[in-house]
Amino acid sequence: MASRSRRFVRRLPAFFLFSLICCVLSAPARAAVPARSAILVNRDTGRILYAQHADIPVPPASLAKVMTLFLALDAVKAKSVKFSEKIRISRAAADTGGSSMYLRTGERVPFDLLLSGMAVASGNDAAVAVAQRLAGGSTSRFVTMMNRKAAVLGMRRTLFKTPNGLPALGQQTTARDMMLLARAYLRAHPAAARFHAAHFFLHRGRTLPTTNSLLNVVDSVDGLKTGWTQASGYNIIVTAQRGGVRLLAVVLGAKSRDARDDAVRALLESGFRQRGTKR
Repeated sequence: MASRSRRFVRRLPAFFLFSLICCVLSAPARAAVPARSAILVNRDTGRILYAQHADIPVPPASLAKVMTLFLALDAVKAKSVKFSEKIRISRAAADTGGSSMYLRTGERVPFDLLLSGMAVASGNDAAVAVAQRLAGGSTSRFVTMMNRKAAVLGMRRTLFKTPNGLPALGQQTTARDMMLLARAYLRAHPAAARFHAAHFFLHRGRTLPTTNSLLNVVDSVDGLKTGWTQASGYNIIVTAQRGGVRLLAVVLGAKSRDARDDAVRALLESGFRQRGTKR
């Protein structure tokens, strides 16, 4: 019976999915979002407007790159690296699998372009190149830096194993922890929004589009990051602003990109109708 119910929810058209989530958001909380977990908060106040299984562990997939970006911008602020510095790409970085900005071994790429590669195209190769630059060539040392930062931020149920979120045994996070990360990241580095708002960037004449399709179809959405692996399903962190209200939504473990995006749309619409107040 439970499996039939889940199949029914996945087949709902977007309009009915939106109506279902909105009804549940205005009533006592029940599992409505067709994903493993979700959370919606007022980005400025931190008030939680909706939560569904927000503390269950899910592999982060490419959402791990938000932490890599956080540490990279920390380093820029500390003047230990410059945006204009050209980073030599190692073979290990160039050979990284999965989503890519198509780096080549030995080429030199400006640091800020590598950040675009992570934020826009979700380049796993760019994440390795950044990690190696910031940790003296050692990605494992960089992962230790990631986990130390996570502990400082109060991300109690998160463990990073890679700088890019590629599958690794034991790597996990939660919707609540990703919310804490995203809020802290944007408070510490508000200018980071420019990386996540870009619809595309260019590298060696190649146009690389954003993986965040909501940037193109939902006017209020202005960032942030998507992710997918077979183990995690479809993940996303989204920021949106309308009428002076700024919201942040996290959805982890959706069954498809469309289901994930429809769930985020419905969460945001309900949040804006609440005008950022706690329900």
